[in-house]
Amino acid sequence: MIRTQSLADFNKDMQTVVTIGTFDGVHLGHQKIIAQLVQKAKEMGLPSVVLTFFPHPRMVLQQDSHIKMLQSIDERAEKLAALGVDYLVVHPFTKEFSRMHAQDFVSDILVHGLHAKHILIGYDHRFGRNRNANIEDLRRYGAQFDFEVSEISAREIDAMAVSSTKIRKALENGNVQRAATFLGASYTLHGRVISGKKIGRSLGFPTANIQPDFTQKLIPKEGVYVVYTHWKGILIYGMLNIGQNPTIPSEDSQPSKQHPKVEVHLFDFSEDVYDQTLSISFLKRLRDEEKFPSLDQLKAQLALDKKKALSFISRL
Repeated sequence: MIRTQSLADFNKDMQTVVTIGTFDGVHLGHQKIIAQLVQKAKEMGLPSVVLTFFPHPRMVLQQDSHIKMLQSIDERAEKLAALGVDYLVVHPFTKEFSRMHAQDFVSDILVHGLHAKHILIGYDHRFGRNRNANIEDLRRYGAQFDFEVSEISAREIDAMAVSSTKIRKALENGNVQRAATFLGASYTLHGRVISGKKIGRSLGFPTANIQPDFTQKLIPKEGVYVVYTHWKGILIYGMLNIGQNPTIPSEDSQPSKQHPKVEVHLFDFSEDVYDQTLSISFLKRLRDEEKFPSLDQLKAQLALDKKKALSFISRL
């Protein structure tokens, strides 16, 4: 798959089949749309194109919006490529762009930029300044500019019964299993391993401190989780804590609700992963984060957590 932010990269003689959307998470509903896109492109003998936007429109148009994303653009691109998309166009979303008239958007972006011959779009999709144009307007533009429009019906969309908003809410509640059902895969967090206080090591539970590589990534609800990662091709399970480390004596540079600390303890694993990137996938939430009266009591709880985690893993 070719990924670009420049419409100039498109061959002016190359017509395309296009769909438009944020596609955050590339969840099961999105995957059905992409499957239709790829199939239609194959039928027409043309390349398939996903037009998406970054930053998320709400980040630009709602200055107080604290929306977090399910995927970075890199993660989104990887998923779309695996689904058979030929081109991913990540168009910068700005206030100026949001004020573009619907006809200019169709003419400049879809027709002269992407050379769309066929556009696949949801029945309720709206576009243009103040989102005042709909699929019927797009059909009229299609007649004007010589492209066809396929509608994803209300019945099809309702049958999907999934949305990025539902997934965000599930993760914010710590329900990573529900999120995985919607996504069709475990929710994953990517980040670099940074140095920590090494208190976990003194308790017999050494941890890798993860610094997420995408600052706008949604971090699940604070608590303890069963997780897994792949290291050098090997599947490794573990348990992960998201939170404030309330039992550990405080120092400056404490984590915050906006930037909680993420620490993973990998079972039967002793390699040095400092400054390496790990991709951690969530399987189940075990409990809330707690403040214990002593480090010994914390150690005892971690042993119980590990026992519960291993019991869960044994049933997979």
